[in-house]
Amino acid sequence: MNASPVFSAIVLTLFPEMFPGPLGHSLAGKALEKGLWSLEAMDIRDFAHDRYRTVDDRPYGGGTGMVMKPDVVDEAVEAAKRLLPEATVIYFSPRGTPITQKLAQDMVFSNGSPLSRGLILLCGRFEGVDQRVIEHHDMLEVSLGDFVLSGGEIAAMALLDACVRLLPGVTKEGAVREESFAPLSEYAGLLEYPHYTRPPLWKGRPVPEMLLSGNHEHIRRWRLEQARQLTAARRPDLMKKD
Repeated sequence: MNASPVFSAIVLTLFPEMFPGPLGHSLAGKALEKGLWSLEAMDIRDFAHDRYRTVDDRPYGGGTGMVMKPDVVDEAVEAAKRLLPEATVIYFSPRGTPITQKLAQDMVFSNGSPLSRGLILLCGRFEGVDQRVIEHHDMLEVSLGDFVLSGGEIAAMALLDACVRLLPGVTKEGAVREESFAPLSEYAGLLEYPHYTRPPLWKGRPVPEMLLSGNHEHIRRWRLEQARQLTAARRPDLMKKD
């Protein structure tokens, strides 16, 4: 185990038993075991002020649902900040900035070097969190997509997985550079090209001859063109950003 992980995360949630969940398996799980990153799930109910561990209340102005109390959430965030004083505080919300590969890169790297400040991830429930505590802690609001989840836990897992696999020693060197949305290569802004493996003929479908040619430069060009064609067909919005 490394004495000091490169990347640390604290998740604030009403369901700490959900973690590490999928993050305890595959690449992220192996990296967690090796101490390349650390994860702690803190129960927001531990910071409630009554014996019922109440974390929510009715919204001012009326309406359905309940809102998470600012005093309880504030104490949870402050406790996390004492452990990671320089961490970025993130709140998951459908109105937030979409999670992208660039966002994950920014959360992990600064000028090409891994950061050690880490992340504090607030997972809301009910109708959300009192706006005042979001503003008080200058939280970065992010969204997994244009849809509504029951809480922020699944979004937190997605963001953490995207971040952890970028860490040195987690993914094979070079693999990340050619993935969809890879920002630091000729594939920047493009979806990833299609992949093939054995057998060379499967249910009447052959592997493209170019991949069997052995000419690595021609293969590189073919893959780049495939990435461009896929992006133009499926995500033309990405092409417009260039």
